[in-house]
Amino acid sequence: MPSVSLAAVIAHCDRLLDSAEFEDWPGAVNGLQVENDGRIQRVAAAVDASQTTVRLAVENKADLLIVHHGLFWNPSHPWVGKRYQLLKMLLENNVAVYSSHLPLDAHRQLGNNAQLCARLGLKRLKPFFYEKGRHLGFKSNSALPREELFGRLAKALEGKPILIPGGPEICRQIGIVTGGAGEQLRLAASEGVDTFITGEGPHWTQALAEELGLNVFYGGHYATETFGVKALAEHLEKKFGLPWLFLDHPSGL
Repeated sequence: MPSVSLAAVIAHCDRLLDSAEFEDWPGAVNGLQVENDGRIQRVAAAVDASQTTVRLAVENKADLLIVHHGLFWNPSHPWVGKRYQLLKMLLENNVAVYSSHLPLDAHRQLGNNAQLCARLGLKRLKPFFYEKGRHLGFKSNSALPREELFGRLAKALEGKPILIPGGPEICRQIGIVTGGAGEQLRLAASEGVDTFITGEGPHWTQALAEELGLNVFYGGHYATETFGVKALAEHLEKKFGLPWLFLDHPSGL
C-alpha cells in the first residue's frame, strides 16, 4: 500500500485549519501530539483520544489517529499506569495522533458547526458566538417550526436531543455551537438568536433559557462533534489518497 509523508499531511492540516492562529482552552495542544516513523498509509478518525480509540486504531491498522479531543487537557500528566500503557500502545504500533479542537469547530467547511448546519439544511450562515477572540459558530435566519427542527436534529445526530422550549414555537434565529457551550446561554442570546443548539449544559440552564426566552437543544457533546473529524479525514482521502475510517466510541453524554 502506498504511503504518504506524515510531515506533509500535518503541514497541510495545520494550514487548512489555521491552527497556529487559534487561542484555545489550556491544554488543547492543537496539531501533532504524537509522532510515528514519518509515513502514513491509513487514517482513523475519532472524537476522543482514549485507551479505547487508540486500541481500535491499532486493530484497524491505522497509523494516524485524528481526534477532536486530544491527549493533553491538563497542564501535565505523569505517564504511569494507564497513561503509560496508552503511550506504549501508540509508540509500539507506530500510531501518530493529530488533534484539532477549536480550529475544527470553527472551520467554515469542515468544522463541526458548519457540518451540522448543512445537515440541518440551514443556509445563509453568519458568524456567531464570539469567544476566544473569534466567532466559533454560525447562525441562520429561518422560519422553522420548533418541532421540525427537533426532527431534523434527531435525524442528523441519530438520537433525540434534549429540548428546553424556552423560546418561540417558530425558530427564526438559530445559532449552533457544538460541544459543551450550554453554560454560555447569555452569550448566545446576546447575539440575537431565539434558538440555540449545542451539545450539553448544566441543570440550571433550564431556568435561564426560560428567563431569556431561548429555545435550547442539547444534542450531546459527543454526538454533535463527530462531524469535523469525519470531514477532515474524508478531505485527506481526496487530497492524499489515504483510506480512512471512523472509530465510533460514544460517551452517551
